[in-house]
Amino acid sequence: MTNDRARLWALRGSAVALSLLAGFGAFILFLQFGDQNGLDVYDITRAVLILISTLWLAWGAVQALIGLSTRATPPVYDPDAPITSRTVVLMPVYNEDPLYTFSRLAAMDASVTAAAQASNTEVNVHFAILSDTRNDLTARREEQLFADLVKERKGLGRFFYRRRENNIGKKAGNIEDFITRSGAAYDFALILDADSLMEGETILQMARRMEAEPRLGLLQTLPKVVRARSHFGRAMQFSAAFFSPVFARGLAMMQGRTGPFWGHNAMVRTRAFAESCGLPALRGKPPFGGHVMSHDYVEAALLARAGWIVRLDDDLQGSFEEGPENIVDHAKRDRRWCQGNLQHTRIIGAPGLRLWSRFVFAQGIMAYIAPLFWLGFILCSIAASTFTAPPNYFPEPNWPFPYFPPSEASKAIGLAIGIFGLLLVPKLLIAGRAAKDGTADDFGGPARAFWSTLGELLLSSLNAPVLLMFATRSVIQVLLGADGGWPTNNRGDGRLTLGDGLRASWWITLIGIVGLWATWVFAPGLFLWLLPVGLPMILAPVLISLTSRGAGGRLFGVPSEYSPAPILRLHDQVLADWSARLDARAEEKHSA
Repeated sequence: MTNDRARLWALRGSAVALSLLAGFGAFILFLQFGDQNGLDVYDITRAVLILISTLWLAWGAVQALIGLSTRATPPVYDPDAPITSRTVVLMPVYNEDPLYTFSRLAAMDASVTAAAQASNTEVNVHFAILSDTRNDLTARREEQLFADLVKERKGLGRFFYRRRENNIGKKAGNIEDFITRSGAAYDFALILDADSLMEGETILQMARRMEAEPRLGLLQTLPKVVRARSHFGRAMQFSAAFFSPVFARGLAMMQGRTGPFWGHNAMVRTRAFAESCGLPALRGKPPFGGHVMSHDYVEAALLARAGWIVRLDDDLQGSFEEGPENIVDHAKRDRRWCQGNLQHTRIIGAPGLRLWSRFVFAQGIMAYIAPLFWLGFILCSIAASTFTAPPNYFPEPNWPFPYFPPSEASKAIGLAIGIFGLLLVPKLLIAGRAAKDGTADDFGGPARAFWSTLGELLLSSLNAPVLLMFATRSVIQVLLGADGGWPTNNRGDGRLTLGDGLRASWWITLIGIVGLWATWVFAPGLFLWLLPVGLPMILAPVLISLTSRGAGGRLFGVPSEYSPAPILRLHDQVLADWSARLDARAEEKHSA
């Protein structure tokens, strides 16, 4: 084992050990708390649930600590080297508005051209739109705007469009179809989502890094969320820009050469992808059978199995995406991810996979079943208060004075503080470091970044019980055999009325009311403890509606708002020009 590999496994082992230490510490502390009246099956069950849940929270906290203790650094390569490879930018689309998707490609092509001219570099970058659109009207609009795109960018022979008659395999099948038919014409393929944007200079540097390391099969960037407008969206946008780089740094340190693939804003070596990443349909019907939904994790594992390096270069900037604007759209997307990750239970035991790849699958599965452990802990606590006998204050017969057991409240409070600390402390530490090293200046200054951190913690705490219920429902649906399919993403304004929120979450409100009533009746001692969980559930329709509204003010400011990246400004200009041209065309047609 090389020194680098030994250090990597030492880091992974330390992270696992620290997480286990936190989990078992919470387990022992809870057993001590429950032992005041004698341990019973409820105490042991709750202690096990606390162990699992705390271990999961600690794993995220340890990842943040690793990210805080290291800095993102570029690999060794020549950033000015000539580029001899051919790259194709792939944008799969599925019932998307082509005005927005195609204008993104126009902006990226202009950005690549400008970056190449600035460095006096000849590049060979093509763009391919891979349409799985089922709506014929949208498809005709795609064809019209593609013609405009080719004309404007003088892209004949560089821009390509094709629409599949059968969208078998969804996005993974769409990309596989292109790789099979046309992949041999290119050295690298940059895979995007319909809402992706990347700086031309970033694309060129990715190609240089791929050329510099012949064993590099996939290079993943860290996309930043941009253009959020609602309270919910802006909080996620701030989190992605302020917290995610630290967590991603910790992830990159632990992943090593067996890194992640998030399905977009990543460059692959087409030969490696073609040789390694064929995805057969799983036996049986969905949700556990059929085509692989969360294909990106599987493709990363298959590349690593074949000996290719899969790497997250978290130092790369200029990679952007958009996110959901409300809780309902987030839950719909999360439902698809939930089914895909639980489907990995069929893949985790596949022969030849790296141990770390199996561990990544286990993490993805755990991310969606973790809410069940918290829910189980709450239900078990209510049951324990209901069915457990009260303490015996007269253990000695004929003894006239009662015996009061020593209070264990301090241990219970300490346990609660420790668990919440695993959620809060990493983010507060990130805010502290940002103030110290000047990173907070890009977020409006240290004070504004700190208040945004507190605001994000508050909002995420209020939303957490609602998101927990949506996630729990998703897991139950998958386990019961319900196929969620692949719904179209909602773009643009995500504002929801109170009625919309009620239709989406009435069942959460009902569960919250029944849950708090049952706690008040059967376990009144837990009522105040469970109020921060039950009250947001009861108010779920209000939270969904309020957080979907446009957010003004200075909270949750991010660098892309204070100083927009060149590609964002360029896309805004292209989009405005295209929109004006389409409006003029429509007016001319109407007048005729």
